[in-house]
Amino acid sequence: MTEQRTAAHKRQVFLYALLKYTARSALALSLAALTAVIVFILIRGVPHISTQLLFGDYGKEPSIKPAFVGTLYLVLISISIAAPVGIGSAIFLTEYTKSKSRLIRVIRIAVETLAGIPSIVYGIFGYLVFVIALGFRYSLIGGGITLAVMVLPVIVRSTEESLLAVPRALREGSFALGSSKTRTIFSVVLPCAACGIVTSLILAIGRVISESAVLIMTIGMVVNKMPENLTSPGTSLALNVFYFGSHGYPEEAAATGAVLLVLVVSINVLATVLGKLFGKGELAHG
Repeated sequence: MTEQRTAAHKRQVFLYALLKYTARSALALSLAALTAVIVFILIRGVPHISTQLLFGDYGKEPSIKPAFVGTLYLVLISISIAAPVGIGSAIFLTEYTKSKSRLIRVIRIAVETLAGIPSIVYGIFGYLVFVIALGFRYSLIGGGITLAVMVLPVIVRSTEESLLAVPRALREGSFALGSSKTRTIFSVVLPCAACGIVTSLILAIGRVISESAVLIMTIGMVVNKMPENLTSPGTSLALNVFYFGSHGYPEEAAATGAVLLVLVVSINVLATVLGKLFGKGELAHG
């Protein structure tokens, strides 16, 4: 009996060690692949970044200045639409409905399904609805609204998880002090969930900046002209990478890719830092 227990213990130790080193190897491989991609893009792109490329007018030499403006417009349009709708939807799902009701299950399945749809499908939707049906043609407003629809599930799910993580006791304490439902939500629940909400918004901005398939079908790809207004066609940093790479500008494509990579990484770092700051603030205020 003792020998059987010893053999079983050795098998468990062996399996544990095997799984541990397999997991470590997988992690090391993933980090190595990510590091290789980042280093390769930076080495190929950073030497070709110049003042003309960043801030010059598009003439004899290419410039990504129109892409900066177009990307800024797209971020403002998409987040100004998706943020209030997404946060409001999450508040409705967590605060005004029963968590086990059939309606909530259907809505959550729909949100998760939307989150898993490929971006090219959103591009087709935006093309058929905004470009063709509503007559927007290729425009920044059509692309921004399509991006808002695309990032909406991400904001809804992240905000809902943040709201559900707020202890029930805080809500009950607020009600006990005579606060209304609305005041409890805006004075107690949302401040406590601010960490997750802000992080979800910043990550949504990162996805908007790095998206390309949706924009090819909704805003066109006018890389050499500054957009006049929101109804004008335009471009973005991600589209410029595709354009430069497919039209004989490999150095400019690499430089734009490096700029886009730095921007996306900075946004993710900002999300992490703000999340920690909000978390410390919540702990400090009890």
